[in-house]
Amino acid sequence: MKILFVTSPGGHLGQIIPLQDWWKEHSRSWVTFKQTDAERALSEEDVTWAFFPTTRNIPNALRNLRLALPTLRRIKPDVLVSIGAGVSVPFFIIARFLGIRTVFIECIDRITLPTLSGKLCYPLSDLFCIQWEEQRRFYPESVNIGPVL
Repeated sequence: MKILFVTSPGGHLGQIIPLQDWWKEHSRSWVTFKQTDAERALSEEDVTWAFFPTTRNIPNALRNLRLALPTLRRIKPDVLVSIGAGVSVPFFIIARFLGIRTVFIECIDRITLPTLSGKLCYPLSDLFCIQWEEQRRFYPESVNIGPVL
């Protein structure tokens, strides 16, 4: 299986790293921002650097939308997996258009309010995962996978 992980660095990336026992057995690529923690954690990985910042930044959202199409065509993933944040939305839109399966995992620290990325990616996801049962009120069709940390 070929996986494309699309995530922000920091805590978002930090929630994917513990899943290494699963993903290290598969061919994989990454899309994230060129920041020190991501460069260190992914130094041996195939990484495409996205445009930052994304939080309500329309020009960078459009740049990442333009980045998504050639990246997805080049990598040809079987599945796109994300724990957020903003960079996930343009990639989920293009993945849906190309028929690529998508999995979104809502952040572990968002129990009382949903993330904006989660709300936008929920209808675009083939599988939407939550880490706390309390998150189900925002995402009724989700699957509770429990805390990944």
